[in-house]
Amino acid sequence: MRGKLTLLAGVCAAAVASPSFAQNAQSTAGDNGTAVQEIIVTAQRQSQRLQTVPIAISAFTKENLDKQQIRNPLDLQLSLPNITFTKTNFTTSSFTIRGIGDLCTGVTCDSATAIHVNDAPLFFSGLFEGEFYDLQQVEVLRGPQGTLFGRNATSGVVNFRTAKPDLNGFGASGDAEYGNYNSVRLRGAINIPLTQTLAVRAAGFYLKRDGYTQNLYNNTKIDDRNMYGLRGSLTWQPSSSTTIDIMGQYFREKDSRMRIQKQYCQEDPTGILGCLNTTRGTSTTNGNALLANVLTSREFFAIRGLPQAFALGSIYGPQVYRNEINPADPRVVNTDFAPTYFTEETIIQGTLKQDIGEKFSLRVEGNYQNTKVDSQQDYNNAVADRSTFTPALGALAAAGAGLLGPGLKTYLAPVANALIPQGPGGPLCTSLGEETGTGVFGGHSACASTPLDFDRSIQRQNAWTAEAVLTSKFDGPFNFLLGGIYGQYKVTENSYYVSSFGLDYFAGVVGAFSALGAGAPPAYLATPTYRNNTPAYKLTTYGLFGEAYFKFNDRIKLTAGLRYNNDKKTVRARTTLFNFLAPVGSTNAYDSPFLAASYDADAGIAGNQPFQIRDVKFGEVTGRAVLDFQITPDNLVYASYSRGYKSGGITPPLSPIFAVPESFTPEFVNAFEIGTKNTFANGALQLNLTGFYYQYKGLQLSRIVARTSVNDNVSANIYGIEAEAIIRPSRQLTINTNFSYLNTKVSEDKLLSNPRDFGNGRKDAVIIKDITNTANCAVGSNSGNVAGVNAFVNTANTLINNGAIPGVQAGAGLKPTTQFPAGGGIASTGAYSICAVLSALAPTLGNAPGIGGVTVYSSGIPTNIRGNKLPGAPNIKFSAGVQYAAPIGNLTLTPRFDLNFTGKSEGTIFNGVVDKVPSFTQLNAQLQLDGPDKKWFIRGFIQNITNDNSVTGLYVTDQSSGNFTNVFTLEPRRYGIAAGFKF
Repeated sequence: MRGKLTLLAGVCAAAVASPSFAQNAQSTAGDNGTAVQEIIVTAQRQSQRLQTVPIAISAFTKENLDKQQIRNPLDLQLSLPNITFTKTNFTTSSFTIRGIGDLCTGVTCDSATAIHVNDAPLFFSGLFEGEFYDLQQVEVLRGPQGTLFGRNATSGVVNFRTAKPDLNGFGASGDAEYGNYNSVRLRGAINIPLTQTLAVRAAGFYLKRDGYTQNLYNNTKIDDRNMYGLRGSLTWQPSSSTTIDIMGQYFREKDSRMRIQKQYCQEDPTGILGCLNTTRGTSTTNGNALLANVLTSREFFAIRGLPQAFALGSIYGPQVYRNEINPADPRVVNTDFAPTYFTEETIIQGTLKQDIGEKFSLRVEGNYQNTKVDSQQDYNNAVADRSTFTPALGALAAAGAGLLGPGLKTYLAPVANALIPQGPGGPLCTSLGEETGTGVFGGHSACASTPLDFDRSIQRQNAWTAEAVLTSKFDGPFNFLLGGIYGQYKVTENSYYVSSFGLDYFAGVVGAFSALGAGAPPAYLATPTYRNNTPAYKLTTYGLFGEAYFKFNDRIKLTAGLRYNNDKKTVRARTTLFNFLAPVGSTNAYDSPFLAASYDADAGIAGNQPFQIRDVKFGEVTGRAVLDFQITPDNLVYASYSRGYKSGGITPPLSPIFAVPESFTPEFVNAFEIGTKNTFANGALQLNLTGFYYQYKGLQLSRIVARTSVNDNVSANIYGIEAEAIIRPSRQLTINTNFSYLNTKVSEDKLLSNPRDFGNGRKDAVIIKDITNTANCAVGSNSGNVAGVNAFVNTANTLINNGAIPGVQAGAGLKPTTQFPAGGGIASTGAYSICAVLSALAPTLGNAPGIGGVTVYSSGIPTNIRGNKLPGAPNIKFSAGVQYAAPIGNLTLTPRFDLNFTGKSEGTIFNGVVDKVPSFTQLNAQLQLDGPDKKWFIRGFIQNITNDNSVTGLYVTDQSSGNFTNVFTLEPRRYGIAAGFKF
C-alpha cells in the first residue's frame, strides 16, 4: 500500500474532516522493513486513515507526548499551529484555536473550545490542572465542530482519549522521574484480562515539587505542586457485536499554586489611575487609587461628616506601597499572604457500542463529573506599610477603651477588638472570604503584622450528559449519522472574594458611626469583604444532529450535516460590599434585620430583592458541508463551510455604579476552509496545507466594570494559513515541523472605554477618581477647550470643599486638576472628585462663560475598537523537532531537539502598548536510551533551555484596584532524569 503514514516522535498529524475518534495505531512494515505507525481514525463513524479525512486535526499518541516533552496543556500548545493556552485570573484557563478562546468571563459563559474525554463533553474540567498520564491519544480539532461535537465548539475541540483495557493479555508500565526543584513524578498502569471477554485497567500519577517562585517577604518558595490522579477502566465484550466500557477517574491537588505569576505596574504618582499606560513597569499600584484606602481617607470621612481622627490616611498623602519592592524577575515576589490552592475532580463514564445487524451501529454514552476549586492569593502581591495608620488605630483603641466617652465605647469597642485585638501596635486582623458574610466581626480572620489584602476564588459544580449516536454502514454511495444529546450543568457555589484590612476598617468604623447615628444597636457594614456570589446556576441543554455522506464516485465525496441546539440558563446571584448594617454578634450577616430594607440585588424589580434571578433561552441551527476530492490515494484536496454557535449568557450583578446590559447574545461564526493533504516518496514526506476565513458575529469579549466582569458582543474577521510537514529521509532520522499565520480584526464600529485611559488620549478631558466609590469617570470638553474643562472640575471641587453641595459636608480639601507624568501615556489631566456632583453641575456650571460646555462620561470616553486585533491570537507560530534513533547493538539511543516559537499577540482588545504579549521561544532537548523491544528506557531531559519567562496571557483589573496587570507564564527551565519499563 502506497503512502503509509508515519507518526513518530514529533508528528502533529493533520487534517481530519470530521470529529475523529482515534483507534489504536496499527503497526505495519515499510518498504525498508522499518516499523511505522499508521494512525487510524473513525472520522464520520467509519475507520479511515488520518490523511484521508478533510478537516484540520493534530493528534499525539502517548509516545509522542513523552518524546516531545508534552506533560500538560501548557506544553501541548507549543507544538500546535494557531493554538495557544493560558491560565486566567479566576481559577480558569483559555484554550484558544485560530484566535478564538475563552474571552468571556462569568458563571454563565461557555467555553469556545469544547473539551471532551473519550468523546464525552465536559462543562468544566480540572484536566488542565494536572499532568497527562496513560492516554491513548490527544486530538485537537481546529475550526468549528458544532455539528457533531456540540454547542460550545466555535473554535474547535480538544479530545483526551484514555487508554482502554486490553483483552489480549496482561501488561504493565511505569516510570519515575526526578528533576530540579526536587521534582518527583511517578506514573504507572496495569492491565489485567479477567476472562476472554472482560478486562480491567488501573492507572495513576503523582507529582510533587518545590515552588518555582521565591517570596522575599519570608524567604520561602511558593507555587509548588502536590497532586495525584487515579483512573480505573473496565471493558466487557459479551459478544462480537457488543462492547461496554466503564471509566472512573479522580484528581486531587493541594499546594501553594499561584493563579497568577506576577503583577506589574507603571506607578501613577497622582493615585488617580494607580498604574499608567506606557509600560507594564516593575513598580506597584499606587495605594491611593484603591477602594480600601480611598474610603478610609480623611477626604472621604470629611464629606460624610465623620471624625477625621479615625481616617487611616489621605488620598494626597504617603501611599501604603511607597516602600514596596517588586523585582523585575517574574519568579521573585514580595508577598505577606501565602497562596493556597485546592481542587478535586471526579469523572465517571459508561459507553455501550452495539452493532445492529450488518448495516447499523449504535453508540450510547453517559458522563458525570463533579469538580471543586478553592484558591487564595495576595491580591496586590505586595506588602503594605502600616505606619500611616498609627494615629487612626490609636484613636480607635482609645474609643474602644472608653477614653473618648462611654457612647463611643459601646459602638467602637467591638470594632477595635476585632481589628486590633492586641492594641494599635499589635497584629492587624483581616476578614477571610467566607459564606456567613461576617468576616473578622464573626471571628473569621487572618491576623498579621502587616495589613493584608487577598482574594479567594471558590467553585463547586456538577454535570451529566447522555448521548446516543446511530451510524449506518451501507455498501452503496450513501451513509448517514443521527444523534442526540441531553445534559445538565449545575453550579452550587461560585464566589469571588476580595479581602483587605482597609475594607474591614471601613466596614467596622463607618458601620459603627452609622448605627450610632441611626440609634441602632452596635453594628458593622456587611459584607466587609467584596463578594461576587452565584449560589445557584443551572444549564439545561439538548442537541439533535445528523450528517449525510454521499460518494459521487471513488474520488469525490460530499458531507452535509445539521444540528439543532437548545440551551436554557437560570442563575441566582448577587454582589455585596458594605450594603447593609449587620448587628455585632450575628453569626450570619445575611440574616441581618437591616438587609431587607437596605439591600437590593435587583434594581429591575420593585422592592428590595435579596438576589438577582435571571433566565435566558437560546435555540439555534448550525451545520456544515464538505466536498473532498481524492486526487490520488496519497493526495487530497477539500473545501468546507461550517457554521458554529456558542450560547449567550447573563452578566453578573454589578455594584450600583454603572448601567450595563443584563445579558449578552450568542456568538456565531461562518467558517470557510480549503486544504490539501499529501504524502510523497512512499511516506518519506507528509505535507498538509490549510487556509481558512472566519466571519464572526457577536464574539463575546470580557472587560471589568465596577469590580465585575461585563461581556460585550463584537463582530470580527479572521483568516490564516497552516502548514505541517513530516520528513523522514532515513529510518533513523525524523523531522517534523509546522507553521501558522493568523490575522484577526474587529470588523464593526464598537465604542468601549479603555480602563487604562478613560480620557481616550484627549487633552481636553479630565480623568476623575471618585472618592465615594473609587471608580473613574471622565469629563470632556464639548468645544475642545482644555482650560475650560479643567476650570469646570476645579470650580466643582471648590464647591465640594465649601460644603455647597447638598448631602456633602465641607472640609474635603480636594485639590485642582493635575498633569499625569510625562511618559505615562495619558494626555488628559486628572483629579479626585465626585462623579455624581460633576454630572449634576454639567448642565449649568459646564456652560458658564469660558468653559464652553462639558460632558461627563460615567464609564469613560469610549474609543472605537474597529480594526483592533483579538486577544490571545499570535500572528505567527512555528515549531520544529528533529530526532535520530541510533542503533547500538540491540539498544537504541535517540537524541531529540525541539524548537517552538510563538509570535507576539495582544492581551486585551484595546491593543495598547502596555497590553502587548511579547513573542517567545522555547527550546527543549532530551536523550533517551531504549532497551530491546523498548521494554525499558532511561532518559535525560531539559525543558526551556534558555530559561525564558514566556508570557502566555495577561489580565487587567479595574480602576478601583488600580489598573494593575497580572501575567501568566510558562514554566521555568526544568531538567532531570527518568526511567521506565513496560511489558
